[in-house]
Amino acid sequence: MTEPGTPRDDQPVVPPTVQPVLPPAGEPGPRANEDYTERLLGRPLDLRRRDVSRGAEVSLLSARKFWHALGFPVVDTDDELFTEADQRALAAVAGIVRDGLLDEQTALAMTRAFARSADRLAGWQSQLIAEAVETHMTAALEDTGDDEHESRSVPGIETATETAKRLAVLTDRLEPLLVYAWRRHLSATVARMLADADPESYGMTKMRSVGFADLVNFTALVRRLSERDLARLVSRFEALSADVITAHGGRLIKTVGDEVLFTTVGAAPAAAIALDLVETMTDDDVLPDVRCGMARGPIISRLGDVFGTTVNRASRLTAVAQAGSVLVDATMARELASLSGFELTGQRRRILRGVGPVTPSLLRRATSAGRRSVSGAPVPESTEPTSPTAPTHRAGARPDA
Repeated sequence: MTEPGTPRDDQPVVPPTVQPVLPPAGEPGPRANEDYTERLLGRPLDLRRRDVSRGAEVSLLSARKFWHALGFPVVDTDDELFTEADQRALAAVAGIVRDGLLDEQTALAMTRAFARSADRLAGWQSQLIAEAVETHMTAALEDTGDDEHESRSVPGIETATETAKRLAVLTDRLEPLLVYAWRRHLSATVARMLADADPESYGMTKMRSVGFADLVNFTALVRRLSERDLARLVSRFEALSADVITAHGGRLIKTVGDEVLFTTVGAAPAAAIALDLVETMTDDDVLPDVRCGMARGPIISRLGDVFGTTVNRASRLTAVAQAGSVLVDATMARELASLSGFELTGQRRRILRGVGPVTPSLLRRATSAGRRSVSGAPVPESTEPTSPTAPTHRAGARPDA
C-alpha cells in the first residue's frame, strides 16, 4: 500500500452489496427485484478494480489487503462493482501510510476496527428499522381482523423491502450523525487516556470499577418466548441498561444477550449504576430481575473491550449473586465505605472459579445517611473480612465519576 505501482493481475476484491430482494417461490413481488446498492452507497457502480487501484495509485495487491481489512469478499470478476467513494477511501489509507503517519500494519488494523464496528452498527440499525416496520404492519393487520400474522425472527419480503427503502432515504441524513458520534467518543477516549497516563492519578495501572449485570432465569425465557418476543425483551434490557449506565457517566463496554458489562472511573458511580439497574428491572413489567457483580482494580483495554483479573472477579461475583442483589469485592467495599448513602454487609468467603478466594459484600442503599457500621467495627483497610457475620457498613453514592 505504501508504493504506487502498476496494477497487477490479481484476484479482485469487491465490497459487499445489498443483494436484490427476491420473493419466496410462488409468491408475487412487484418490488422484489429492485437493487438498493447504488441508493445506499450514494454513488453509481461505474469503476472496475483496476480503475480503483490506478486512481488510488496503489497495486492490486495493496488494494486487496485493504478490502480484506474491510471484510469484503473476494470475487473473480472485473465488472463495474466499485464507486468513486471506494477509490477515495483506498487513496486516503494509502496516503496516511505514504506520509508516514501510520505504518501499513497499523493502518490496516485501524481499517479493521472501522469495518467491524460499521458491520455491527449496520446490522443493529437495519434490525431496528425492520422491527419498527414489522410492528406497524402487525398493527395494521390486527386492525383489519387478521390476527394470524406469522411471528418470525427473519423479516418477511414485505418487511425487508420496506426496510431497504427507508434506509435508502435515511442514509444521507444519518451519515453526519455517525461522524459526529465518532468524533465525540474519540474525544472522550483521548481524555480518559490522558487522565490514565497521569502518574499522580493511578500510578502505572489503569484503575476502574467494573460491573456486570445479567438477567435471571434467562434460559427459561428462551424456551418460553417466541423469537420475536425474546428479541424485544433483549432490546428493552439493552436500552434500559444503556440509559442507566450513561446517566451516571459510565461506559457500556458491551452487551451479550442477557448480560451487560460496564466500567466507571470511580467506585461511587458504579455502585449507583448497579443499584439503579436492579431497581429499574425490578420495576419493569416485562423484564425479569437482574443480579450484579462489581470489582475494582487494574484492567487491560483492548479493541474496545476490557480484560484482566478485575473483570473476571466481577463476572464471577455476578454468577453467585442472588436475583435483585449486588455483590462487590473488598476493594470496592473499602472505597464505598468512606461515602454516605450505601449499606455494605459482609458475606461468607467464597472460592470463585478461576479467581480464587473472595469475601464479597452485599451492596444496598442505606436507609439513612452517614458512614457507620452496625457493630461499630471499622472498615477493613487492606484485607477482606473472613467471617460470614462480618459487620454492615453504610456508605454513599455520588453520581459524579
